[in-house]
Parts: sequence; structure tokens; C-alpha cells
Amino acid sequence: MQITVQTVAEHVGARLLGDGGVQLTGIASVQSAQAGDLVFVEDEANFELAALSSASAVLAGEFAAAKTSSKPLLLVARPKLAFSRAARLFAAKPQPPAEVHPSAVVHPSAGIANHVHVAARVVIAAGVEIAAGTRIGAGSVIGEKVRIGKDCEIYPNVTIYPGTHLGDRVMVHAGAVLGSDGFGYVRDSKSGRYEKFPQIGRLEIEDDVEIGANTTIDRGALEVTRIGRGAKIDNLVHIGHNCQIGENVVIAAQTGLSGSIVIENGAVLGGQVGIGEHAHLGEGVMLGGQAGVLPKKVLRGKGVAFWGTPAKPLREYLKELATLSRLAKKK
Repeated sequence: MQITVQTVAEHVGARLLGDGGVQLTGIASVQSAQAGDLVFVEDEANFELAALSSASAVLAGEFAAAKTSSKPLLLVARPKLAFSRAARLFAAKPQPPAEVHPSAVVHPSAGIANHVHVAARVVIAAGVEIAAGTRIGAGSVIGEKVRIGKDCEIYPNVTIYPGTHLGDRVMVHAGAVLGSDGFGYVRDSKSGRYEKFPQIGRLEIEDDVEIGANTTIDRGALEVTRIGRGAKIDNLVHIGHNCQIGENVVIAAQTGLSGSIVIENGAVLGGQVGIGEHAHLGEGVMLGGQAGVLPKKVLRGKGVAFWGTPAKPLREYLKELATLSRLAKKK
């Protein structure tokens, strides 16, 4: 695919200096760039390397307006963000045909809109609704009365349990399980046996959410598990029943959330974070990798980083580590 520099500039909202007719064929790092590539730099220190590289155009901050370059320059306030948007132009792939593969099993009552692609060996149960532009990958199973919005991408071998609702432009990577039973049991003190608490709620996933490979999200026990608009969930994450995940929350790989947790908008969770049941994370809270939040704990502070187990503000955590280190040296 060839795209002109002018087209890229218009797509990302960049101010163009130089020849907008130059043809671009892809993106690259400054170190690996070849003719036809677009590269980006975020500071003046690296601009010279980009200008001397084999790339055909450079996306940079406004600082580059005063620089001399033989390459076209695309100037923006946030180069990395604009570069990621430009990447989508080159990543566009041919859409699969809007068809239902002959090996797919589709219940007669399922409502499948126009321009939907259903791949081989997919199973679609009764009462399912799939909106236009959505693609269902091979081997996926869509349970009864599931609703899937427009332009979603469901990769192979995804399982969506009955009653789950997905908004528009949701991306679910291979092997994910959505809407499974929560881990809820009641112990009979006389017999010592555990009896299953009813798991009859549902899972709702709002628009523009991305869910990583082999991630599992439980439906509510009696109410709703909700994943807010724009949330990004990495591979191998577990989200328990009744959790309420806010908008634009980011959760990195191998994080585990117990039941009934509230995470407000814009929070960021590092890898291998563990959170106990009924905990509450305020808007914009940041949890470092392997942090642990105790059950019913409330953490607040937009932009405040918490670390350790039990999680506490980063400065406090580092002070405690330093104190321990001094005590160890004294011994």
C-alpha cells in the first residue's frame, strides 16, 4: 500500500513542511527505516538521527519547524500519538467477505446483519444479534441471546457465554472467555461442603474496548459486570463477577481481580497486580507491577502511583524500603 505524505498529515492533523506528494509504504523505527517509511521523534536530541536515516518522512514535535531537512516533516504536538494513528493507515487489511462459512452452525433465530463475516466452525446460538461489519473468528462459540455491536473483531476460539452484551468496535483476542460463572460458593458449616451461589447476572462490555488473548471476564452473580468504554485489557487477565471497570482503564497482563471491585475512569494497573474483593480504586489511580490491594481497601489520588503489598503511595513505599535496607546493613 502506498499513501502520500499529504494523506498521512491530514489523517493525523499534522502541519506539513515539504513535499506532500512523497509516497509512503509503511512505518518503522529510526534505526530500521528504509525508503518509503515514516518515522517519528519526540525530542530534538534524536531529530538528527531521523533526518539522516533512510526514511522518506519524519513525524516530529513543533520543535522541528526550525530544523533543516531534505525530508517532508509532519509537525504535531504529540508525535507518538500521531504515529500510532498513522500506523493504522498502513495496517489496514483487506476485509474478509461478508459471508457465513458453510461449516458454521447458526441457529435460525439468530439475527446476523449485512456485512458480517462468520468464519469456519463458528457456533451461534438462538437469539444472538450481530450488527453490521463484525467479524467472528474460526472456532468461536456465541451463546444464546448474546448481542454484538457494529464493527467488532472477534478472533478465533473466543467463547461468549449467554446473555453477554458487546458494544461497537470491541476487539476480543483469541481464546478469551466472556461471561463465564463467577467463583462464588457458600460453605455449609455442618457438612463442610461448598454450594454454588447462583451466577445469573450478565456481562456488559461498552464501545471501543480491547480484550487480550486468554483473558477471562465473569458475569455478575445477580447483577452486572461492566467494562467501561475504551478500556484496554491485556492478555491473561482475570476479572471476577460484579466488577465495575470504568472508562479508559488500562490493565496489564496477569492481573487478577476478585469480585465486586470498582475501578474508576482512567486508572492504570501494571502487570501481575492482585486486588481483593470489594476494593475501590479512584479515578486515575496508578498501580505498579505486582502491587496488592487488600479486600475493601479504597485507594484515591488521580495520577498517584501506588506500589507494594499492601499497596501504598510510591514515596511512602520507597521510604520503607530504604529504612529496611539501612536496618539490614546495621545488622
